Amino acid sequence: MDLSVTNDLLENLMRGDIRSLARAITLVENRSPDGLELLRRLFPQTGRSRIIGITGSPGAGKSSLVDRLAALYRKQNQSLAIIAIDPSSPFTGGAVLGDRIRMNALATDPGVFIRSMATRGHLGGLAVATADVVSVLDAASRDPILVETVGVGQDEIDIVKLADVSVVVLVPGMGDDIQALKAGIMEIGDVFVINKCDRPGVEKMEHAIQTLLSLAHRPDGWVPPIIKTVAIEDRGTEELAETIQRTYEQFQTGEQRLQKLRAAARQRLLGLLQERLVRKAMDTAFPNDAMDRIVDQIAQRESDPYSIVEDLVRRARFEA
Repeated sequence: MDLSVTNDLLENLMRGDIRSLARAITLVENRSPDGLELLRRLFPQTGRSRIIGITGSPGAGKSSLVDRLAALYRKQNQSLAIIAIDPSSPFTGGAVLGDRIRMNALATDPGVFIRSMATRGHLGGLAVATADVVSVLDAASRDPILVETVGVGQDEIDIVKLADVSVVVLVPGMGDDIQALKAGIMEIGDVFVINKCDRPGVEKMEHAIQTLLSLAHRPDGWVPPIIKTVAIEDRGTEELAETIQRTYEQFQTGEQRLQKLRAAARQRLLGLLQERLVRKAMDTAFPNDAMDRIVDQIAQRESDPYSIVEDLVRRARFEA
């Protein structure tokens, strides 16, 4: 892609053209040189959209909640985006659930841009390119941007560094009162949602969360609110949206915003550096079919992976 084409794509993207937006995201997800150039060009135009992370255990109703929130934002005439992170198929590498079959009502609305992304084995609840896709949507003036994570419980710590507000969705009667006790899930929540609160056990779960929050003193002094919802009946959605907005505004002041921006910048820098170094090391260490030969040697116990990796690290050279 030459510079003029990049200019046209960027111009159309920032004008709100959906085809250009989809094309730009594909370039970014494929980690192509054109995608990298596009990201460099649009980065100064980012940082204006609200990024809302929705995380929690599988079956908690995250997708239903995102669907209801999106419908509410559309009633307010807001042009938003949804990034749905799905687990990867171990066979194809694609997203197991495909492109949001549970959000059919929103799929035809031009004011809602929905994108499914596969984790491709990446831990932490997000895909490798999630932050870059968020940047593209941010530059395209999609606001808010809802990021629904894959749903793996306490491993989903990446979202707290990407999102302006992290919403943890729990549900009574599925062991989430025990899950909430585990290290990790409590630290990432700016807002807690007890979904499907028409089920028994709501009071028990609410008490468990309140108890843990009283013991866990966050450095910023924030005490996460607890909202009760029944997403499929659209109960509690407006209260949740208002709470998210209040939380966002609270975090936009003073030291809290600076801390979040620094954490996000550090995560972005380290993630990009790790990705680039691993790719460079792989290209250098395993030209042509070298990888297959070494894998065969390890499989046949002719060599061990520890010595091979140690030798590769010892011989590594970095460009000045």
